[in-house]
Amino acid sequence: MTGPFGAKSTTDDVLEGVNLAGKRILVTGASAGLGVETARTLAAHGAQVVGAARNLDKARTATEAVRAGAANGGGLELVELDLANLASVRACADALLADGRGFDLVIANAGVMACPKSQTADGFETQFGTNHLGHFVLINRISSLFKPGSRLVNLSSSGHRFSDVDLEDPNFDHTPYEEFVAYGRSKTANILFAVEFDRRHKDQGIRATAVHPGGIQTELGRYMTPEIRQRMIEQINATNTSQGLPAFEWKTIPQGAATSVWAGVVAPAEEVAAQFCEDCHVAEVVDGGGILSVRGGVRSYALDAEHAKALWAKSEQMVGETF
Repeated sequence: MTGPFGAKSTTDDVLEGVNLAGKRILVTGASAGLGVETARTLAAHGAQVVGAARNLDKARTATEAVRAGAANGGGLELVELDLANLASVRACADALLADGRGFDLVIANAGVMACPKSQTADGFETQFGTNHLGHFVLINRISSLFKPGSRLVNLSSSGHRFSDVDLEDPNFDHTPYEEFVAYGRSKTANILFAVEFDRRHKDQGIRATAVHPGGIQTELGRYMTPEIRQRMIEQINATNTSQGLPAFEWKTIPQGAATSVWAGVVAPAEEVAAQFCEDCHVAEVVDGGGILSVRGGVRSYALDAEHAKALWAKSEQMVGETF
């Protein structure tokens, strides 16, 4: 399969005939779901994959098939990373910097979704702190390891449509906490971070993008009750029916990881840079309508360059570092 690719394309479809020998790629969240599948297909095509995970014992077990399927010089090594603890994030970055080997691609895949209100080790709201701030510190600290021509792929979500970021109250100190609003804020932040990272690094040939993997049943949805999940699917299907569209279908994990791989390896860099991608294509800007009332698309606030700069400044203030 050479393309065009779409919602049903798998990682193996996207990488058919692609040789990644000699490439070094960092994938966060390499202990389950999309992270393991992403590492598997990259290593199977010759890449040296560095998988980052909070629980290394879990990751070793989960990635046995990655090592077994590595080919053409590909392989996997694991590093410890707890994105909800900046001491762990900085220790991981320090270890990668001390190692000194560069990266051709970084896929910021790890994350949490719609969890009850809680805080990271550093006192940040868990979803914003884990999904955005943890990756913000890690990636900026290792930015010198990005090779010319390399890419950053941030895993965002159509869930960014739940909410824009709130730079006045990022930790819900004064705002009533809602699980999906918090998730939306963090996923919008993932896109805005890619937009500003791309602006800052494109002169060195380093580009960044954000992707929506699609609806997939993975550990990410552990906090969603079956009732909430079913209610959301019913709302989506009601919209699809009114628009003459087919019913909602879950993606398989290889289909879900395909857009990350496509945006990181296959798509022309200029096409995906500072954009939001879904189903192996660049999404159109769609404003208006709730998250469940539109099929695909990205909100304009998530791609706004000035908004991205403001988030970057706020993030630096929150983590106490300037990049």
